[in-house]
Amino acid sequence: MRRFIWILMLLPMMVQAQTLEECQRAAEQNYPLIRQYDLIEKTTNLTVANIQKGWLPQVSASAQATYQSDVVAFPDEFKQLYQQMGLDMKGLTKDQYRVAIDVNQTIYDGGAISSQKAIAREQGKVQAAQNEVNLYNVRKRVNEMYFSLLMLDEEIVLNRDLQELLAGNERKLQAMVKGGTAAESDWQSVKAERLNVVQQATSLESQKRMLQTMLSTFCGIEVKNPQKPTVAEANSTNNRPEMRLFDAQLSLANAQERALNSALMPKLGVFAQGYYGYPGLNMFEDMMRHDWSLNGIIGARLTWNIGALYTRKNDKVKLRLQRDLTETSREVFLFNNNLEQIQQNEDIIRSQRLMANDEEIIALRSAVRKASESKLSHGIIDVNDLVREINQENAARVQHSIHEIEMLKQIYDNKFTTNN
Repeated sequence: MRRFIWILMLLPMMVQAQTLEECQRAAEQNYPLIRQYDLIEKTTNLTVANIQKGWLPQVSASAQATYQSDVVAFPDEFKQLYQQMGLDMKGLTKDQYRVAIDVNQTIYDGGAISSQKAIAREQGKVQAAQNEVNLYNVRKRVNEMYFSLLMLDEEIVLNRDLQELLAGNERKLQAMVKGGTAAESDWQSVKAERLNVVQQATSLESQKRMLQTMLSTFCGIEVKNPQKPTVAEANSTNNRPEMRLFDAQLSLANAQERALNSALMPKLGVFAQGYYGYPGLNMFEDMMRHDWSLNGIIGARLTWNIGALYTRKNDKVKLRLQRDLTETSREVFLFNNNLEQIQQNEDIIRSQRLMANDEEIIALRSAVRKASESKLSHGIIDVNDLVREINQENAARVQHSIHEIEMLKQIYDNKFTTNN
């Protein structure tokens, strides 16, 4: 029982995604598009199963009643001759009836059914690849929210540091006011600045809660304490799902071309027909007796439809144009993707260069601020100069955080661009 309680206590911690990769995987599993994979697979399997049933005997039933303007009959001379012989040759009636069942069984179809199944499977692959492309874009939305959340965390930490720094100077000035070495307005000015920073903290915390809720809802799990991702190595290999979509479209065109070849092949089958009605197959018997009878026919049928030759040339040209369009789309995608990589790589280099001087700028601003604190205590500068130096030091720290988060985001945007 105690072990079960411990598991329940640890369960909320287990569902809190801490890394960007965990959030991306969770978002893909939570996004409604993920269910389309199963729907596409089931639809494809049903389509293939229906096509496969083309090998089953095809049974049809029919019933008809007709009235003819004329029927097959003996000449009058023959009728008179039969009457002299004592035979009443009535002839066929003009109203005729038939209830029939036809059965056709394909023996050889020239590969038509196999080609149709291949096309259905390739169409399913194209739909799945398109769904993968749509689902892949979820990662970009996760990236935007995740790095925005990281930036807010950095700003909140820096805001707290700024509050502590202003609070320390506020206490010093309060002591100086009591000692008569500083005006009360100086203490009030620093206190007002600290309260402004507190207000900023309230706004930042509100933004963080909103963004955290949005990201958690998007991922379907509770996202807390996002971790700053490590710098990933650059890889120029393009593994985007769009590449698999283009390959699937080309495979579909190949399957459709193979179907054109099967359309030219002859088809062999057997058939059987049975019907109950009047007249039957024995027409002479039915001329004498107007009774319904059972009749049947069995046989083999060879068909060869050469009409496919009429459109074959145009159909092959259409498939070739379809391949050309797919290859052109691939080239356009790779061209734009390459331009995007160039821009992102340049942005990464720019951020790295900006970060190279951030630490030194922060150190210099910190030294100037400390000197200003000393000067204020000796009455050399006023409190506004100190507040300005404090804000400039904080701005330098904020810029350093912005440059770092921007560089990480640009690196992971580049990973998104190539899917590496």
